[in-house]
Amino acid sequence: MNNQSFLTGYRILDLSQYIPGPFATRMLSDLGADVIKVEPPRGDPMRNFMLSDNATPSALYRHLNRGKRILRLDLKSDPGKAEFTRLLKQADVLLESFRPGVMDRLGFDRTRLELINPRLVHCALSGFGQNGPYRNHAGHDLTYCAASGALSASGSRQRPMMTFPPLADHAGAMQAVNAIQSALLGRVNSGKGAYLDVSLFDTAMAWQYLGLSEAEESDSMKREQLLLNGGAACYNIYQTADGAFLALAPLEEKFWRAFCEAVDRSAWIPRQLETMPQTALIEELQELFLSQPLEHWERVLGEVDCCCEVIPNLNRVKEHPQVEARGLLTGWEPAYPAWVNGAPCKPGPALQRISDGESIDWLARE
Repeated sequence: MNNQSFLTGYRILDLSQYIPGPFATRMLSDLGADVIKVEPPRGDPMRNFMLSDNATPSALYRHLNRGKRILRLDLKSDPGKAEFTRLLKQADVLLESFRPGVMDRLGFDRTRLELINPRLVHCALSGFGQNGPYRNHAGHDLTYCAASGALSASGSRQRPMMTFPPLADHAGAMQAVNAIQSALLGRVNSGKGAYLDVSLFDTAMAWQYLGLSEAEESDSMKREQLLLNGGAACYNIYQTADGAFLALAPLEEKFWRAFCEAVDRSAWIPRQLETMPQTALIEELQELFLSQPLEHWERVLGEVDCCCEVIPNLNRVKEHPQVEARGLLTGWEPAYPAWVNGAPCKPGPALQRISDGESIDWLARE
């Protein structure tokens, strides 16, 4: 069995746009699901977003929707509603990323969806969830990360830094995939579908357990003061003499010792657990790394077992020997991030455009 047969026979309707929903359904497509992306008459705005290769649709759109079939329907029209209803009857999963209440206004509220298809797994993937005072707040990845505290402990002492790639978008997509596959597994025993309320904000919030466990009631957590956010010399980023950067992470004593001995600084060995933030020790390491170019440090540390890696630009990442060995890229596109039965997962085929309003017969493909 290869990756493209795991979800063979499962039919998914994708009403989402931009990154989170399309990324989630693309992962399901990579695993073999038959995904129909239903777009409004004007299409997904991502088609014209960040046209880095001057092609339409954009490279991002093509990547996020590989392996899918694209259908444009006007869900505000009677013919569009009728065709969508027919598709729902034969679908296993509906993923939509509308604001709360939009599905109701389109005539597909929860009661109607359950009547149309009681086995349907309906995943509502939204910014802040289907209830609560923020349910209708507009937002994007940056604001979901901000509200959840995801930015509070990241960055320099002077200011927080935004994450890249967008954290909430991709974490939320992964959460949606996990929930959908769990619901499909549960349906095997129950015979019933499920309603999944997945929020980008909730998902980003769930990842804040590290910071929440360290935060003091009397004060907010400070940046660059904890073990994993820049407060420790043994878990930090250092610049070399030629402007390159290294990530150093010898958290365990044996790795820290190996690093210190490799750079002839045995006096640093007992200082690993100094009180944080370890400002003085960090400055000493930075001074050392600034004394030589990257080539020197690659030669000195390249074979030392001490958790040290160069921070390459993405063009250099394409040539990384581990990327090549694992088959992680097809051209510029990242593959599905797992091996199955001893082989890398094959990416899905290119997206297929369906004529506007064309009736789709799921069963014809079986």
